[in-house]
Amino acid sequence: MSVTAAQGFEASGVAVALKSTGRPDVAVVVNRGPLKVGAAVFTSNRAKANPILWSQQAVADGVVEAIVLNSGGANCFTGSFGFQTTHQTAERAGELLGVSAGDVLVCSTGLIGSGDEVFRAKVLEGVERGVAALAPDGGDDAAAAIMTTDTVPKTAVHVGDGWTIGGMAKGAGMLAPGLATMLVVITTDAVLDAAQADAALRTATRVTFDRLDSDGCMSTNDQVTLLASGASGVTPDLDGFTAALSEVCADLARQLQGDAEGASHDITIEVVHAASESDAVEVGRSVARNNLFKAAVFGNDPNWGRVLAAIGTTDAQFDPYDVDVWMNGVRVCTAGGPDRPRDDVDLTPRATHVVIDLRTGDATATILTNDLTHDYVHENSAYSS
Repeated sequence: MSVTAAQGFEASGVAVALKSTGRPDVAVVVNRGPLKVGAAVFTSNRAKANPILWSQQAVADGVVEAIVLNSGGANCFTGSFGFQTTHQTAERAGELLGVSAGDVLVCSTGLIGSGDEVFRAKVLEGVERGVAALAPDGGDDAAAAIMTTDTVPKTAVHVGDGWTIGGMAKGAGMLAPGLATMLVVITTDAVLDAAQADAALRTATRVTFDRLDSDGCMSTNDQVTLLASGASGVTPDLDGFTAALSEVCADLARQLQGDAEGASHDITIEVVHAASESDAVEVGRSVARNNLFKAAVFGNDPNWGRVLAAIGTTDAQFDPYDVDVWMNGVRVCTAGGPDRPRDDVDLTPRATHVVIDLRTGDATATILTNDLTHDYVHENSAYSS
């Protein structure tokens, strides 16, 4: 059920030929509940797409009635014409739904630089058809409509004590912090105010989506949105709600990792005993972005020397000659030197777990990444992004 698992929401996904495949490419999600609370976090890339510029303004007051999403075109670097397209998208949705355009968020994903008059006409057609197709069980259709190079739709649901969270996500490439090349919509029927929704979302994304670093490439169109309808009438414990929201975000982040373009290994890099959380993140990210390490994992080679070489480039506090490294449960390095033989490590499973013990403090962090494969290079040389 995805974004319609929670009470008070309707959604749809329709095809208007933005994609050459003819598959669904415009999604609409509408909040029909008594509360119209919205919060969002956006890409930290300075190069932001027109829908991001619009949505940043629209969500500022914490009121969101609906969100329109399209795949098949990023509407980024399309100038003032492109911003007007986004504005018209929100206006058309607002007219059809009887709400203010300023309470409609817009998201786009696809080829950067695409967004001409043909694109505009198709998106506006998609808004009209999408609003007409809205249904209380339309979440799965919406999840399919936002896919680009994704091979499967990505959804998650958490059922709490009288309230529910549902979510959908897309993303398969350009996965780097500042959210990853993703569009995510999360809905809940819990009773929240705008400040609570914003705080919960930022806490959840900080340790989930912001820790997904598949290929080090940051998108221009990233947006994660939380909508609260209040339709359950239940006010949850905020800590408990935030924990549940974090679980949903972590589930979606894992699905994004598992569908990363061309990947043959899903690599979890766990950094322990760091002096600070920021140090742990920096160390984990240095390995996640190291092409030599990622290529070694693709070749099933437990080359722990590349791990140490990568973390040595950071400013984190630790002694590189007092570090332990595990790969899939085997300690291959201890105190900065060889430990168990490399032949003891089996890297053939898709799930790859690397533990880096800095032996400095009590902080920890986990970064998600993938290996570097021939298929990744082929796909990103054949597909414009």
